[in-house]
Amino acid sequence: MSNPNELRYSKEHEWLSGAQDGVSTIGITEHAANALGDVVFVQLPEVGDAVSAGETCGELESTKSVSDLYSPVSGEVTEVNEDVVNDPSLVNSAPFEGGWLFKVRVTDEPGDLLSADEYTAFSAG
Repeated sequence: MSNPNELRYSKEHEWLSGAQDGVSTIGITEHAANALGDVVFVQLPEVGDAVSAGETCGELESTKSVSDLYSPVSGEVTEVNEDVVNDPSLVNSAPFEGGWLFKVRVTDEPGDLLSADEYTAFSAG
């Protein structure tokens, strides 16, 4: 499993892209997708919703369990990935590409986000 170096990671297993025009993309990591099993339903925040770093903002339901989705940053949701809503299996098949979840105009970023190497060590336990 390879975690892209250009992303940052939360201890809740979300990834965050670098901001483009103040907007970052968020998804869950391959580690989290594998732990969940086959994702069958995704509940995402709505465009315009305010999200807070470390707080729940949605859910992922798999054949094994239901897991909360956390936002790694604070800000306003600018876009949700309708492709994932319509085909939740994208979270498993392409967690870092087509399986992204939502985009946020970031207003606050916590200082505890991890680099790819730090997240790899963290998720290895």
